[in-house]
Amino acid sequence: MEITKFLEILHDKKFMDYRKMSNKYPDTFQEYLDTLSIFYKKLPLEDAQGNFMVFLEEPLKIQTSTLRTLFQNQSGLYSAKSLETEIIATSAIENIDFSRDSVRSILSGQVSKNEEEKRIEGLKKGMEFISDPGNKITEENIYKLYKMAIGKYLDEENQLKEGNLYHHDSVYVVGTKVEHTGISYKQVPSYMKSLVKYINQKDDIQDLMKACIIHFYIAYVHPWFDGNGRMARLVHLWFLVQRGYQSVLFVPFSSLIEKTRKQYYDACQTIEDNYRYTHTIDVTPFLLYFINNVYNNMEQPLQEDTLSVYRLALNQKKITNKEDKLWKFVLTYFGTEEFSTKELEKAYGDAAYATIRSFVLKFKGLGLLTAISYTTKNKYRVKR
Repeated sequence: MEITKFLEILHDKKFMDYRKMSNKYPDTFQEYLDTLSIFYKKLPLEDAQGNFMVFLEEPLKIQTSTLRTLFQNQSGLYSAKSLETEIIATSAIENIDFSRDSVRSILSGQVSKNEEEKRIEGLKKGMEFISDPGNKITEENIYKLYKMAIGKYLDEENQLKEGNLYHHDSVYVVGTKVEHTGISYKQVPSYMKSLVKYINQKDDIQDLMKACIIHFYIAYVHPWFDGNGRMARLVHLWFLVQRGYQSVLFVPFSSLIEKTRKQYYDACQTIEDNYRYTHTIDVTPFLLYFINNVYNNMEQPLQEDTLSVYRLALNQKKITNKEDKLWKFVLTYFGTEEFSTKELEKAYGDAAYATIRSFVLKFKGLGLLTAISYTTKNKYRVKR
């Protein structure tokens, strides 16, 4: 195939949508696919037919700032807000809506009062489990994570059989139609063993890309009756924690997915549609989705400089005990979200408005808060 024609198709904005490409380049498209296969990177993960999945490395570009964000140390205080956002968003993707008040109640240590709060408590325990670098990714620990975070809160028909790590019957992903049929339950154990081996083996695949591949494969295999999406996202994060990406639990991971939910599912559908042309599962559309919609859109968490300024001011006794409590409350309750003095007063509930205003202006002067001016009022946020 002529290199100029090959590159023309490869650099088309819709180059991963084979249906559109086949219509746009009818005379050369099959030759293009044959040439493209030379550039595939093979994965040690099989599809339902026993063929190895593949991906293309060339179009995958992660911003350097993303890597800096994920390797940065963070304050443990900020994790409470991040955990709240993650629990709400990962559940919303599956159309499970938790109230923010219920999530905050459980995260503050309150006893669960109903089924909703028990499920929230499960996800909290799951997030705490994956945040511990000592909890290595094994089949037994994946099962342990599934049971504590999701499995024990499902109705009876979606429960696993005693002694089973995975489902024991057919599983379908259903939207307006059957979108995807999971791997046969008889094959799931061997496919999951291959996945765990892949997770723990050393290779030259960039960690952020490998996390996406792991995420996709769990969704593809569908090892459980319910909770596969939430588990795929948990294991995605877990793998990155294991690889030393300290700040991955401090960024709005599932929130970014929830905001681009259509593109998330479209990427999976594109992989299925493209299979009809190549008879190969090429996971590149899923990787591109994550680069464009998640990784390269991550907000910078708290800068180490901000935390250093706070610690210095505290050591120099420029911050009172009351102000220290307010600062920790802001980190826990608002994270890096904007808030007004009135909103802080109402949320905190144990300080007069004059105290709140004095705190905000002082911390702005210290360089710990940033003011955002609107037409009728100012709002503030933690400096990043």
